[in-house]
Amino acid sequence: MMHIGYHASHEQFTPSDLRHYVQRAEAAGFQSIMSSDHFAPWSERQGQSGFVWSWLGAAMQATRLPFGLITVPSGWRYHPAITAQAAATVCELFPGRLTWLAVGSGEALNEHVVGGGWPSKAERNARLLAGVEIMKELWAGQTVSRLKPIKVDEARLYTLPTEPPLIVAGALSARTAEWAGHWADALITVNQPRERLEEIIDAFRFGGGNGKPLYLQAHVSYAKSQFEARANAYDQWRSNAVTAAMAEDLRLTGDFDDACRHVRPEDMDQHVRISADPADHIAWLGDDAHMGFEKVFLHNVGRNQAEFIDVFAKDVLAAFKT
Repeated sequence: MMHIGYHASHEQFTPSDLRHYVQRAEAAGFQSIMSSDHFAPWSERQGQSGFVWSWLGAAMQATRLPFGLITVPSGWRYHPAITAQAAATVCELFPGRLTWLAVGSGEALNEHVVGGGWPSKAERNARLLAGVEIMKELWAGQTVSRLKPIKVDEARLYTLPTEPPLIVAGALSARTAEWAGHWADALITVNQPRERLEEIIDAFRFGGGNGKPLYLQAHVSYAKSQFEARANAYDQWRSNAVTAAMAEDLRLTGDFDDACRHVRPEDMDQHVRISADPADHIAWLGDDAHMGFEKVFLHNVGRNQAEFIDVFAKDVLAAFKT
């Protein structure tokens, strides 16, 4: 029985619409919610970007599902002490329901807004690991002081989580996955060609992650026709055609639109699982399970969320409940 969750995309929908969609996803049989955490969308066509920590309170009050999100506790937009406090508060309000925090080294698109510089990948990784250590120490009730690479001055949380969330490493490459194997509680990556996913899994296990959970965020595009499914993917999610290295450094939403101006609709199959046939989506999920992914979070990249939720409840989720 595969665990299939629903991804709430703040870049594409207002917070109130997303609250409605997670309620609908819960009623349809999705087993958990994954949330993005952005300051800006990937494209002007997406057009939204609500504040996830405010939204979590409303969404969790309106549902009973477990939640997880991907965030950057590296001291730019969020200091890790603040992220730790925010997560601890949510955990106290909704015990056992903020089950994981996925952490990454971030993108300039979101982090540049506070006016700091944008350093090298090596420095961002060092700050990420420090941020993880700081959060874990704070959740354990320790008083934390550090000078480098992130300054912390006698920070202590007075409201502690009874059950802290798992720290999940967000990795798009085998190199990052191997590095994260020793410090992360689990791994999350995104849909890629099977051979690349296998490289990422093997690297994570080699780096110390053997036996730890594997999660996948799968970008899909479902619609009533193949033409519409492809058009939705092209309109809303062609930013995925940008390389990971470029995506880390582009600063503005318009920069992503410029970088994608030569992407064609037929190029989108490399980045999104596009099909109007539920059987194709069942087959893809079966492959995910075979590779060892315990949880898959489906992100329908089109705006047709209600249609996606209802069809998948009837024709896809049911295939993995027996």
